[in-house]
Amino acid sequence: MTISKRKFLKLSTAAISTLSIGNVVTASPFSTTSQASSENSNKTLSNITGSVSPITVKERLTRIKKAQQLMKEHNISAMVIEPGATMDYFAGIQWWRSERLTALVIPQVGDIAVVCPFFEEPSIRETLAVGDDVRVWQEHESPFERVKQILTDRKIKTGNVAFEHSVRYFVLQGVMSLLPAMKDVSADAITRGCRMIKSDHELQLMHKANEITLAAYAHVWKHLELGMTQADVKALMQTAQASLGGSGIWNMALFNQASAYPHGTKQKQTLTEGSVVLMDCGCSVHGYQSDISRTFVFGEANAEQKKIWQTVRKGQSIAFETAQLGTSAGLVDDAVRQYYESLGLGPDYKLPGLSHRTGHGIGMKGHEGINFVHGEQTKLAKGMCFSNEPGIYLPEKFGVRLEDCLYMTAKGPQWFTIPPDSLDAPIGKLAQLQTL
Repeated sequence: MTISKRKFLKLSTAAISTLSIGNVVTASPFSTTSQASSENSNKTLSNITGSVSPITVKERLTRIKKAQQLMKEHNISAMVIEPGATMDYFAGIQWWRSERLTALVIPQVGDIAVVCPFFEEPSIRETLAVGDDVRVWQEHESPFERVKQILTDRKIKTGNVAFEHSVRYFVLQGVMSLLPAMKDVSADAITRGCRMIKSDHELQLMHKANEITLAAYAHVWKHLELGMTQADVKALMQTAQASLGGSGIWNMALFNQASAYPHGTKQKQTLTEGSVVLMDCGCSVHGYQSDISRTFVFGEANAEQKKIWQTVRKGQSIAFETAQLGTSAGLVDDAVRQYYESLGLGPDYKLPGLSHRTGHGIGMKGHEGINFVHGEQTKLAKGMCFSNEPGIYLPEKFGVRLEDCLYMTAKGPQWFTIPPDSLDAPIGKLAQLQTL
């Protein structure tokens, strides 16, 4: 059946903050409630983001100072960044990429500067949080000349120019064609060195985003109905996260055999008794993201579904326990695969088993470096954040993925959301945020 727009009434922020999700939610038995009664039950959600604040100018200036210190350590004279999360991270600019260059230039010494088309300057300045040096170019002019001008004004004529890894080739080529005495290098040591290590404030924003997504899952679980399509469930999750204050929302819902594919198929699926429902959803709060996956069974779960679900839950625990300070990130993935292989799953990425990495970095983007993946040698350190999602997929049958994000503190790994313990109560609960 098609689900119409659902009307959500308010649930007080106090109720959300004082009750864990695990206490609020009970496992939903197989339900056939009418649309009218379902709409009457959707009286539970309101914006819960009032307790957190966006990143400040002072924080951005501190980030730029850290970047400049790293540039000095790595012998980098300047760094060039195109629109995206990193530009937002340092300067607050929220913009998109087109054939017309907009770029942020951070010198090792001196003030940052922005290059943009003349007619875009007023819009760029709307979100520019730090600095006042905006160099514009007209349609018949070269934007790369403005980049060179910025460097010349800061007495930068030799040395290394670092480009963020996502900068497009025509931009790198255009800039470097005007700087014959300079060499282009990767900016990863700078951008990762800053963004990979979160502050307490960044963790607060991620914690709130995870709270929103988890509360939305609780809402959706209680309102699953026979005959729903995957699109119906995605729409329900979309509305729930938006009502709770999330932005940049994304949702995935896979039923039955489609859940055996980590990112789904084009197969049309509807909700029937015994259906596996695999969801992977998230949102942003002031630019910082959540990423949570849950797997439900609608109605009575069979023995195989219960067994695979509990195996994945054990896999999550192994990953969490392995993720200790100083441990190579790749060993987290290795530990999970060793356990799965002991049960006859795999080996490696072979199906049935775990066909993807155990987890990825997360922050302003849903996927950031580094990853819980075989061979990753980077040592885990305080402030790093990761997803933990060692799913198991059985082709032509179903898949199970449980995903909760963790962050590293001086005391080791901590959950943003505590995974559920059984299919009977498949939501889990919000963890108390710890300081670094």
